[in-house]
Amino acid sequence: QVQLVESGGGFVEPGESLRLSCEASGFDFRNYRMSWVRQAPGKELEWVSSVNTGGTSTTYIDNAKGRFTAYKDNAVNTLYLQMNYLTPEDTAVYYCLVNVLGKQERGQGTQVTVSS
Repeated sequence: QVQLVESGGGFVEPGESLRLSCEASGFDFRNYRMSWVRQAPGKELEWVSSVNTGGTSTTYIDNAKGRFTAYKDNAVNTLYLQMNYLTPEDTAVYYCLVNVLGKQERGQGTQVTVSS
């Protein structure tokens, strides 16, 4: 059974940083591409970033480039998202996501709120 547990969200002021974590179990984490997605209040789910299986290649939504860094630690089955220079537009529930055997799985999410 695939399990994804996100953590690390919180309430921060603009310009501050957060590191999100996603602990994975129930599948061979090393062999799966992982992604971060987010959903802001009243908006649709939005892709943020993806990391390839080995963690050697990452892609980002344009407004995250230069501010966010996604990476995998295959030794501990955990996906991370380091978020710097946060803005109010980053306020959302953040989820990690994986496609296992054709089924998209995601965790319960972690809330990020950026406000002064």
